[in-house]
Amino acid sequence: MIEITHPRITLRKVLPKSVNMGLVYTVLIMGCIITLVPFIWTVLASFKTHQEIIDPTSQSLLPHEFTTENYDTILNDEELPLERFYFNSTFIAVSNVILLTFSSSLWGFVFAKYHFRYKRWLFAYIMATMMIPSQATLIPSYLILLKFDLTNKLLGLVALAWFDAFGIFLMRQFIKSIPDELLDAARIDGASEWGIYRRIVLPQLGPIMATYALLVFMGSWNAYLFPLIILRDVDVRTLPVILTWYNDRHTADLGLQMAASVLIVMPILLVYIMLQKWVVRGFTLSGFK
Repeated sequence: MIEITHPRITLRKVLPKSVNMGLVYTVLIMGCIITLVPFIWTVLASFKTHQEIIDPTSQSLLPHEFTTENYDTILNDEELPLERFYFNSTFIAVSNVILLTFSSSLWGFVFAKYHFRYKRWLFAYIMATMMIPSQATLIPSYLILLKFDLTNKLLGLVALAWFDAFGIFLMRQFIKSIPDELLDAARIDGASEWGIYRRIVLPQLGPIMATYALLVFMGSWNAYLFPLIILRDVDVRTLPVILTWYNDRHTADLGLQMAASVLIVMPILLVYIMLQKWVVRGFTLSGFK
């Protein structure tokens, strides 16, 4: 019996390469448009009056008359000292970046280059914590901070920032690519384990540490639920919490709400735009493609 087999037909064989790339770029451009349109509308709406935003006969993307009245009102509002709230968010975000980047790189170095008993079980346990929703740890975290009198303080949002399973996994994957021979050569030359970590491992972690630091900064800047729970006084609150408070006080003025949203989101957006190349490079070098 003669068995006839057909070659596997794929899209790459049927369509030329230029068509395939055209389809890919079309999908990417559509995704970018869908992602950017809401933000662009928010920015442009912040230069509109409330009546123009709600007027069904003038629903255009561009405002008919550009006005900075919304921004002037917010920046001159004595009940909204933005510089204080910017300081609160920046202090928490920068502190979390320093603590989590250091601890994650140190843990990642240990799990990548050291061998000890129950190493796999401990690493599996750490990875398992990633499956626990953050909402499940809100009450235990609050009780811990209450025990040490850290509620209603900015330090309360920094005190627990010493462990992150994702950061440990990310650093471990990158550090595993560092040759063991390089570390052994340093030990032969008399370098201590701390010296190996500080002088050999850390200098090679630039892309991945910048990537992780940016992710931590964005997560800390945009955090809402936990700061809302532990920060009661207005003067110690962060920008996302203040944005909700401000929008509740100005529900009848959409222009002010849009302007406040832009002022709070714009700093982290600018930071991301300036450091986006580190994000791509860090994920690529760590195997996250």
